[in-house]
Amino acid sequence: MLIELSQSLINKLGIIVLSAFLLSKSTFFKRYILKKKLTLGDKILFSFLFGFVGIIGTYSGIPVDDAIANSRSIGVIVAGLFGGPAVGIGAGLIAGIHRMIIPVGRFTAIACGISTILGGVIAGYFKKYVDTKPNKWIFGFLLAILIESLQMLIILLLAKPFSQALDLVQLIFLPMTFINAFGTAAFILLIQQIYEENDRIGAVKAQLALSIANQTLPILRNGLTEKSSLAAAKIIYEATGVDAVSFTNTKSILAHVGVGDDHHKVSNHIYTSITKKAMISKSYIIGQYQADIECPDTTCHLKACIVVPLLIKDHVIGTLKLYKTIENSITSSDIELAKGLAHLFATQLELSEIYYQKELLNKAELKALQAQIQPHFLFNALNTIVSFCRTDALKARELLMQLSYYLRNSFNTTGEFIPLSQELKHIESYLSIEQARFSERLEVEYNIESDTECLVPPLILQPIVENALKHGIMSTNLGGKLEIHAYKEKSTIYIQVKDNGVGMTQEKVKAILEGTDQTAGIGITNVNNRLKSIYGTTLQIESQVNQGTSMVLIFPLGGEVQ
Repeated sequence: MLIELSQSLINKLGIIVLSAFLLSKSTFFKRYILKKKLTLGDKILFSFLFGFVGIIGTYSGIPVDDAIANSRSIGVIVAGLFGGPAVGIGAGLIAGIHRMIIPVGRFTAIACGISTILGGVIAGYFKKYVDTKPNKWIFGFLLAILIESLQMLIILLLAKPFSQALDLVQLIFLPMTFINAFGTAAFILLIQQIYEENDRIGAVKAQLALSIANQTLPILRNGLTEKSSLAAAKIIYEATGVDAVSFTNTKSILAHVGVGDDHHKVSNHIYTSITKKAMISKSYIIGQYQADIECPDTTCHLKACIVVPLLIKDHVIGTLKLYKTIENSITSSDIELAKGLAHLFATQLELSEIYYQKELLNKAELKALQAQIQPHFLFNALNTIVSFCRTDALKARELLMQLSYYLRNSFNTTGEFIPLSQELKHIESYLSIEQARFSERLEVEYNIESDTECLVPPLILQPIVENALKHGIMSTNLGGKLEIHAYKEKSTIYIQVKDNGVGMTQEKVKAILEGTDQTAGIGITNVNNRLKSIYGTTLQIESQVNQGTSMVLIFPLGGEVQ
């Protein structure tokens, strides 16, 4: 009898496992099971769904001595483990009450009904514990054994006469307990595959998002414009397989690629409610039906979409929209892809804004540096030239030519980089005028190696040379010597500006590099900041009081930005 019962239960179990398999493959079930948080409606739906699985387990059972050997507990246990207490209790009530009221198997009807409800409660409250375990099916197996054992105990307590209840339990305990435990484990494994499949899809979508972001990085560096939006939309459209891609700012369409591009035109005002809601709520909105899209063109084939706002510092600057031509076709992986792309794009746009502001700041500092250098130098230079006009006309002419080159070069430094030779020529013009002005108090020596040509930021040497002259050499009564060296070591160009002036303390060197020394002005701080932001190097300063100062600037060969 025991062997025959076991074989029959195994055969009947196939109905439950087949139901679980079909359920796990349905899009409807996958969409609900993957939700991170179930709504009240979801919980009611799942309660009825798993309760129905429990009812199938009852009807597929085997009559035994006015009782039913069945697999009802499988659906109820799975309901609790995946839906929590509410779903477990709901499914338990549905399957349990059904068991109590059906006309067959009346001997254990009340006991089995109560044990089914308790099974849903226990499984629901075990959910949090089981969720932390990697092999959920093992714990489902053990929990099913516990609940089936509890059911046998309740039968012994409630079913009368006791001797009949005991004979029944001795017959059905082992086959029901272990077969239902195996069925529960199989059901959990099938559902677990849904999560694993979703994780694989998520990983692919994440990789896809990163690939798209890598392609759009140079495009979105210029900000969210019609041109950059169109280029980015084309990349997304070709890479993702969605039916249309759209970018908007806060008022109008910037780009639309794919289905509907004949009437979703650039510069059209935003009229879709879900787009406006996404921008107001600063959260993604899904439209699963054509009515949600609210397209005024009745021939439009777009029937589902997801709208994700683009945020910069919590400020909405526009939206990204992915469309499909089939209703109710936006999946969880589509949502994650859209959210990931929007986040990456927003980061790129924020970085472009930071880069733009930094560029403006650098240009402003450069203009301030030019304004600081030119007025006082021009005044001194003209006085020097005037004095030479009376004593040495040829020298005055030469100095005028040097001044002309110096000023022309200063006013034309609008590019990001210039050749090192041009920067050195600029310095030579400056120092030739200063030598004429200070005469024997200033000696200049150049030592420029032939293989040191590279690109450098404009006016990168001027503040260093002027500082050496003004605060180093000319702070002594006798003047001194200024040396400029340019040499190459491996793949790096070094430019050294050295003087034998008054020098400075290590505390002052540190304050200059940190930008806290007010006497140094903006010149050296500007140079150090530009070296750090462009090349990742810093100004190297060595100085001793009454001995002099050496400042070294470090550039990669060829002016390549690191």
